[in-house]
Amino acid sequence: MFTLTQLTSFLAVAEELHFTRAAQRLRMTQPPLSRQIRQLENDLGVRLLNRTNKSVQLTPAGRAFLIEARGILRQSEHAALAVRQVSTGEAGTITIGFTAVGAYSALGDILRTARAAVPRAEIVLREMVTRDQLAALANNTLDLGLVRPSATAPDMLSRPAVRETLLAALPTNHPLTTRPGPLRVTDFEGQELLMYSPTEARYFHELLITIFRTARVTPVYSQYLSQVHSILALVNCGLGIALVPEAAAQLRYADIVFKPITLPAPEPVELDLVWRGTNDNPSLRTLLHHLPARP
Repeated sequence: MFTLTQLTSFLAVAEELHFTRAAQRLRMTQPPLSRQIRQLENDLGVRLLNRTNKSVQLTPAGRAFLIEARGILRQSEHAALAVRQVSTGEAGTITIGFTAVGAYSALGDILRTARAAVPRAEIVLREMVTRDQLAALANNTLDLGLVRPSATAPDMLSRPAVRETLLAALPTNHPLTTRPGPLRVTDFEGQELLMYSPTEARYFHELLITIFRTARVTPVYSQYLSQVHSILALVNCGLGIALVPEAAAQLRYADIVFKPITLPAPEPVELDLVWRGTNDNPSLRTLLHHLPARP
C-alpha cells in the first residue's frame, strides 16, 4: 500500500512535470524522489508517468490517480488539523445534561459561551432529571450537568450556575391573585397545593417542606408531581396552586398568574454545574474556563 510520502512525491512530479523542479520543491535530491515514484508504481501495479530524457507526462492512469492523491492528502491534512484542535480544546464533543426548568435559566448562557469559546465543538444536549444526570456523569456518558444541589461522588466537582427565587403560580380566579404586594408564606396555610414528588423531585420537595415547617404553615398537598411543567399544567386547569422557580414564569399559560413571595432566603433555588474531576475532555476544560463564576 502506498504512503503519504509517496503521494506527496507523486503530486509534486505530476504538477511540475519535471523531476528536478519537483525535488527542489520537496527539498530533496532527485534519486530518492525517483525511487519513491517507482515504488508507488510498483505498489499500484500501473505506470503513472511516461518519462523521457526531455519530458515527463502523466499516463491516463496517472491523471486519474492525481485526482485521488489530491483528495487523500487534503483529507490527511484535515484529519491532522482536527486532531490538533481536539487536543487543544478548540473542537471535539461536549455532552451537556440539563433539567427541564434549567433550560430556561442557565442553559442559554452556557450555549452562548460554548459558541464563543469552542465554536468548532459539537454540543450534544440531553434533558434529564438530576438523579439521572449524576448517574450519567459517573459512567462518563455526560461531560457536564446542570443539576439541583445533591450528594455527589468524591470525584465530582461543582460550582453554582444559577440562584433564583420562588414564585406562586395561581389560577387566574384564585383569591390570592388580588392580594396586594408580594404574598407571605403564611398565606399558604390550608391552601390546596400541588407538591413535588419526594423521590423524583426530591430537591424541590425538601425545599418547600423546610420553608413551610419553618413558618409553621400546613398546606393541603393535593397531588405529588415530578416536573414543573406538569405542575403548571394542573394549575392552569384550576386544580391547585404551586410554588415554582422564577424561570418557570417563562412558560406562558393563559390561566395562570405568577406572584412574588416574601421568603426567609430571597433566592433559595439553586442550580449547579457538575462535572467529573477526572474528565480529560479538552473542550470541556476550555468551556469551564470561559464560563463566568457565580457567587
